[in-house]
Amino acid sequence: MPQSCRVINSRQHVGLQKLSALSGRIQSSVGPFKNYKFIQDESSGDSVLVCSCFRIIENLEPACTVGQLVYETVRAHHQQYRTGSGCLLFLAGAWSHAALDSLQRGISVQHIITAMSEGIDICLDACKKFSVSFKDLTVMEKCTAAPGGTKKASTNVSTEMANFHDKCLSKSGQRKVKLSRHFCETKSGMLSTVRHPDQPDMIVIAESLSHGCEKTMKLAVEAAQMLLKTNQQHISDPLFDISKMLTCLVSGLPEDCACVVEGCILLLSDEQAVVAHMVKQQPLKVALITGDLSQTYRHLGFKSLPGEQSVHEDLDLSASSKEDEWVDKVVKLLLNLEVKLILTAGLVSQKVIQHCCRHQILVVEKVNSSVLKTIGSSTGAIPVNYATQLTESCVGDGVNVEIWRDLSSYERKSLTAVNISTGRNSGLVTVVVTSCVHGKLQALEDQFWACAYRLHHALKDGALLPGAGGTEVLCVHQLQKQAEHNRVKDSKTGSAANLYRGLVLQLMADGLIDYITAVMVNTGRCSAASARTIVSKQLTEFHRDEISTGKFLQLVSQSKREDAGFSAVKPDETPTLNIYDNLSVKQEAWRKALDLVFLVLQTDAEIITGTGQKNEGNLMLL
Repeated sequence: MPQSCRVINSRQHVGLQKLSALSGRIQSSVGPFKNYKFIQDESSGDSVLVCSCFRIIENLEPACTVGQLVYETVRAHHQQYRTGSGCLLFLAGAWSHAALDSLQRGISVQHIITAMSEGIDICLDACKKFSVSFKDLTVMEKCTAAPGGTKKASTNVSTEMANFHDKCLSKSGQRKVKLSRHFCETKSGMLSTVRHPDQPDMIVIAESLSHGCEKTMKLAVEAAQMLLKTNQQHISDPLFDISKMLTCLVSGLPEDCACVVEGCILLLSDEQAVVAHMVKQQPLKVALITGDLSQTYRHLGFKSLPGEQSVHEDLDLSASSKEDEWVDKVVKLLLNLEVKLILTAGLVSQKVIQHCCRHQILVVEKVNSSVLKTIGSSTGAIPVNYATQLTESCVGDGVNVEIWRDLSSYERKSLTAVNISTGRNSGLVTVVVTSCVHGKLQALEDQFWACAYRLHHALKDGALLPGAGGTEVLCVHQLQKQAEHNRVKDSKTGSAANLYRGLVLQLMADGLIDYITAVMVNTGRCSAASARTIVSKQLTEFHRDEISTGKFLQLVSQSKREDAGFSAVKPDETPTLNIYDNLSVKQEAWRKALDLVFLVLQTDAEIITGTGQKNEGNLMLL
């Protein structure tokens, strides 16, 4: 029975069953090969096009407690890393199933938690031990670029790593590097950049993290390089400030029209565009509002005065006159301060926009908070919660507005794109994401941010993990090795605790195998049976040899060349780059997955469910 239609037994741990069932809904969305799906609201008839795990869970709007917990966990991870949500939820489901299996075998909750905690420590330790530092990556890059495959590794690189370098060289001396993350060939059009001698080329790192999204990763690299240039960072510090990177979504244009622009690109309506044409190419005074620009807005945590009451005969008339009075007060204040541009993080009431347009004041709503912060630091403007708080000291100056594009002929509604800059090297960079299909824009934006954050976190970590399932296979090997050790120890000492640990560790390893298998099946190149055969073959090689860092990389590389499931390159084709994953992102996804399982497991254990005979037939389908 597929996970998405799993039977839930109310006599068992219902929360774990629901978690396992929810993870089954995103099984086809793990890995880089994602299919677009329509999610339709039965009540309204509206539909949305999604492809990522986070967007699927977000639009499904799970109502149960476990579903809400899953959503909050995935959302928190997505906001911080923008990638790895599918891995998180899949493993949460796989390990919740492992916990259920352990419970059915009579293992106590405490023993399960202890064993699984040991298991995650084993996996995280393996990630640290077998991660590839930038220093080693630089040596690998130099070795693979050497003519004739000559080794030029420095003495601090291990012999095993040097052997791995030789295996990555073709007979003609061309760089022989493997596929994008999960078996998809890449063709790079990126140009190499100047860097510190011990720092690998950003292009090499980016290509190895593109995971099948080469064009999107190229945009991320271009934006990162532009940020480094505009902020005049030193060559030895390639870590760019991702908070100064923005996106602007434009429908009606082909995807190939996507580009990177220095400054802040914002879309304006016809009414706003008229004002923009009037104030363009002039140094403007700017006001920054962190909330909504409306009379009814109150900041988070606001509490009305105790005992305050409002008495009036006609509610609508009173509210209308009160809003008009407030709008007049705000507009008068803006005119006295000579403000010509207002940027708000929230929404702006239509009355405010209309009154400001009459006085040639440009108002732009829903501006990213990082933009407000950057423009504020460049112009001296101080963000405020309410427009009535504005004073002369809060207003900044020196902002320029330029008309970037007139998009009226491409959009169904008239829109104009403007570029807002300070002329003082604010360091903002906007990536314009385009598509002829409006519903696809959000998915393309998510794809860009995933690439940008992978690159950002790789530079921040200073190390990478072997991708294409290699790290997961290694962790399975380590878990199975420890499980076998516990079984042997139990046979000698007669301790049941060691046996329990061994069983739980094996079940955790099975969950990782399920993940690798799902990713390989999603490529469409192999069945679940053949995928498991490939994984089993790698594990056999791992068990046969003592694994060192260099040997591990060698086995993964060799396996990817020999097994069709791990490769899309034909013998006569030019091979592409090795593939890697983010160290911190993968570790955090695994931690959050197990934390989610523990929380649900312990909550379930505190709830008494279905202990009587009358509940034996009480089954539900999720």
